Amino acid sequence: MDEAYLITLSQNAITLMLVVAGPILLTSLLIGTIISLIQAATQVNEVTMTFIPKIVGIGLILLLLGSWMMQQLLVFTAGIFNSLPNFVK
Repeated sequence: MDEAYLITLSQNAITLMLVVAGPILLTSLLIGTIISLIQAATQVNEVTMTFIPKIVGIGLILLLLGSWMMQQLLVFTAGIFNSLPNFVK
């Protein structure tokens, strides 16, 4: 196991983290922005107003993309476990 392999593994892990977490974070960001614009337009300043729409949006994203996210994580984890003999050398 050399340094180049560890750097590549770390880069792949960070990329996978961004790809898997991206849809959830973007959904939360977009819903929060839309609700904030509505609150600014109507001058309703209720902090808890964004809570339920964000939960529903994140739930829908997890329902739609959850299997894909899990598949990506499983492939990455299986690749690490399959390369364990290289770590022992």
